[in-house]
Amino acid sequence: MDAVSDTVDRAAKLTGQLLAFARRQTLKPEVFEVGERLRGVAEMLDTITGARIRVRVEASDRPALVRADLSQFETALVNIAVNARDAMDGSGTLTMRVAAGQAMPMIRGHAGSRGPFAAVALADTGSGILPEVLGRIFEPFFTTKDVGRGTGLGLSQVFGFAKQSGGDVEVTSEIGKGTTFTLYLPEVSSEPTEVLVTDPDAVLSPAGLGQRILLVEDNLEVGGFCSQILEDLGYAPEWVVNAEEALKRLGTDGAGFRAVFSDVVMPGMGGIELAKALRIRIPTLPVVLASGYSHVLAREDSHGFELLHKPYSAAQVGRVLRRVIGAFSPTDETQDRSR
Repeated sequence: MDAVSDTVDRAAKLTGQLLAFARRQTLKPEVFEVGERLRGVAEMLDTITGARIRVRVEASDRPALVRADLSQFETALVNIAVNARDAMDGSGTLTMRVAAGQAMPMIRGHAGSRGPFAAVALADTGSGILPEVLGRIFEPFFTTKDVGRGTGLGLSQVFGFAKQSGGDVEVTSEIGKGTTFTLYLPEVSSEPTEVLVTDPDAVLSPAGLGQRILLVEDNLEVGGFCSQILEDLGYAPEWVVNAEEALKRLGTDGAGFRAVFSDVVMPGMGGIELAKALRIRIPTLPVVLASGYSHVLAREDSHGFELLHKPYSAAQVGRVLRRVIGAFSPTDETQDRSR
């Protein structure tokens, strides 16, 4: 089971990297100050790059606020840093700089922009990149590393993230002197939001208390699997295979169900259409959607509904159900008493 779980995790990560390159990954943008996050990543990089590589941070006096996916931003920096470490063969200096209010130059034949942009540069003192290789470094699966030392998807993730966030990434290199990657992200004027960084896997799956959950899933194997998850979490699931049947079961008052957990892409009425219909018919009934399709995940929002990305874990299902049921519980209790 551990081997199966590890394989699924690797497959999910691989899929995410491919979606990132194709600019079809799901993003959760938030406003943050780049210099502050850069310093936080620098501390983490000390353990990744090794003791013989010095990591320096040069931040601008002017705050650089951007609106982007913080997790993807940090992943992009780590991917660039790992390539820099390998290029320096474990010894050298990695300088991380951020400059606010910058214009974005023309990059790889694409027009630039006056901005303003936050320019985040990572410069190494490594061997540099050959000119014939430089034009291919962002291609998925392209790598000059030995077998087993990388998938060739790290820099493609950086490229996809930058493009999907409204910016770009520039690379300059000189053989024997090093390489500089510069990530351009559009600046915003609003204040940064407070971010609570937690490890989602460090929390045990919240237990249900026998609440009835209507599961809507057309795939029989996935439906059976998810029903078992809900039972193991302490809920009482009832499973239907399409949205039309779900509407019949729920009626006009929810029929005692505390939440709906639905797939998005189904024959006939899809999950989002079902959720919109329920928002009008039973506005107090929470709906959780699940999808593994890139065109759904790439949307900037899910129309205000909770969205889980397949493959999901039991812990993720438990957390989201407890959150949405808790958010609606006062109203639900009032309705239960009225019935």
